[in-house]
Amino acid sequence: MPAGGARVDRAPVMLQVSRLALRYPNGKVALADFDVAVRAGELVIVLGGNGSGKTTLLRCVARTLRPSAGTVRVNGTDLTGLAGAKLRRARLELAMISQQAALVRRRSVLANVATGSLGRHGGLYTALGRLPADELQAAAGYLEEVGLADLGRQRAGTLSGGQAQRVAIARALAQRPRVLLADEPVASLDPEAAEEIMRLLRRLAADDNLAVLCVLHQVELAYKYADRVVGIRDGRIAFDLPRAEVSREAVR
Repeated sequence: MPAGGARVDRAPVMLQVSRLALRYPNGKVALADFDVAVRAGELVIVLGGNGSGKTTLLRCVARTLRPSAGTVRVNGTDLTGLAGAKLRRARLELAMISQQAALVRRRSVLANVATGSLGRHGGLYTALGRLPADELQAAAGYLEEVGLADLGRQRAGTLSGGQAQRVAIARALAQRPRVLLADEPVASLDPEAAEEIMRLLRRLAADDNLAVLCVLHQVELAYKYADRVVGIRDGRIAFDLPRAEVSREAVR
């Protein structure tokens, strides 16, 4: 069940997006004056149709796209003014889960999870793909957290779609983020696996105190798992309301 209530209302804001805008060189406006805040322990779901700007929003937040205007603060740090090593360090507090798990199929599940920690390490050792022993041990704990502790030695290429996405979430957790972004994380999954992933994201917000911003197409999943639902149309905020206050007509 969604966490909601006073506990989340009192929690610190981990992600603050303010007046975010993106205009392409051809003049097309992809985002305009977009505002959203996500607190620790909160799962916020963004709903919108194809081309509405959902994925563009996440890419601007993660700074894989540079916004034309506005700010993105993660745990108080504004990412929009950073570059190079400073941006890389600041982005460690933010992890992204995509539609596809993008695992290295020939490597073990455990090794795939541990690669989420590489941003904290440098040097030739990790450049050659080797992983510190303590990170492998931590990776086993993240696998247990997503319910796959017994699959650590299995090759990633043997996993089902739902299992692979849970491994991708464990890999994101190995980064030790404060903010988790999820871009259509259940788009390629069957309904049962999709429910498993949404329950996991809900639990990570509530139990691990992560701020989770997730974009979806599935209205019913938003009603079932979100603390808040944000509607986006043509790159602009249509509404931002607690789940219980959002009518089904508003999101269609």
